[in-house]
Amino acid sequence: MKNQFIIFGTFVLLFTATAVGMSESDPLPSADVLVARMLAHNTQRQRQLAGYSGMRRYVLENERMKKHAEMVVRVKGDADETKHFEVVSEEGWKGAQNHVLQRMLATESEASSPEMRLKARLSPENYEFHMARTELLDGRMAYVIDVVPRRHDKRLFEGQIWIDAQDCALARVEGKPAKNPSFWTTSVHFVHTYQKSGPFWFPASTESVTEVRIFGATNLTIHYFDYTPNLQQTIETAASQGGLTR
Repeated sequence: MKNQFIIFGTFVLLFTATAVGMSESDPLPSADVLVARMLAHNTQRQRQLAGYSGMRRYVLENERMKKHAEMVVRVKGDADETKHFEVVSEEGWKGAQNHVLQRMLATESEASSPEMRLKARLSPENYEFHMARTELLDGRMAYVIDVVPRRHDKRLFEGQIWIDAQDCALARVEGKPAKNPSFWTTSVHFVHTYQKSGPFWFPASTESVTEVRIFGATNLTIHYFDYTPNLQQTIETAASQGGLTR
């Protein structure tokens, strides 16, 4: 039971965001070209962001066992994207809090280090990308790309990503782990979404369903709220790079 959600601590906010435009008459770019643009623009945005702070609410439920757990967490992201967590409140199923939710936070904090992110980020070194289609997502045009991991690694996933066509920002990720997290887990499916806040894109929600032997289906939902950039640092960074006129 301890390991069934560890994979999500690696997924959450490991994915990057960027910018490109598109008109209906334009041919679809290759997936590799689009991902390269995404990575380049993400680097630009990251330099401007200079860190952030936000809140999360984790809700875990298992109907078969009639168990429920919640945790509210404060998160702070450094300029280099390393994350730090502070648990604000906990209630409900103690076993899930101690062995699942707390373990997720520890795993995500470790995975957010610059060295570990390179092993899991959306890049040609870790994935193959294949253009699937375009579609509207929350009223905005998005590219949908099939994502195939290059190795069986629980830090990677198999599925699809949606890249906002106007901002080239990652708007949605859906899939399953490239490697089963544990013997006790028979299947995992997750959906992770982002929302725009000014020039930046922050996480909006994560929903996952994990089928576990004996325990049955366990649902995990993460609500992200009050995400804000470090404004003073962002202004100073932009000004030092000549990107802001006072």
